[in-house]
Amino acid sequence: TFCSIVDIFAVFRPKIIMAEEGGEDVAVQVSLSAESRQVIRQSWREIQEDISRVGVIVFCRLFETHPEYKDAFLVVRDIDDLETLRNSRELRAHSLSVMSFIEKTVARIDQDELLFELILDLGKKHYQYNALPKYYQFMGEEFIQAVQPVLKERWSSDLEEAWKTLFLYITSTMKRGFQQAQRDQNHI
Repeated sequence: TFCSIVDIFAVFRPKIIMAEEGGEDVAVQVSLSAESRQVIRQSWREIQEDISRVGVIVFCRLFETHPEYKDAFLVVRDIDDLETLRNSRELRAHSLSVMSFIEKTVARIDQDELLFELILDLGKKHYQYNALPKYYQFMGEEFIQAVQPVLKERWSSDLEEAWKTLFLYITSTMKRGFQQAQRDQNHI
């Protein structure tokens, strides 16, 4: 059932994907212009220079703003001290894995089908890890907050909208992959 369409204006070639919202499927149309794709690629080059630190900052911010989400991460679940968390090898490894995924996403930003399959597969893997879709939505916000200081004066509202749009696409497609894996498991 389509209950609403969210059109991210002016800013992927049109692609309609399904996302769960309140137990219902919602059609989400995401469109990212050539210009937005270009500013994402350019900003990523700068972000890459500090990729490890940015990844750790993203997760530390996520756990500070949404402490309940830490329970979804077995490797850091029992670490309460922020400094210990920040220096955790497990958190660094996971954050590098996530940043590597973002790097693959940026590398495939002009290859819609490959990008869609990459993200859909990640959603399916998250079903296997029991990482629920409710945990996906804040990653983009925390990523944006972490990269703004890295990009300093090069940060702009257009760049922020481009990254928000990309993360909307990522989270919505991951949710779809999660739901597909869930349906496949229920049919076994």
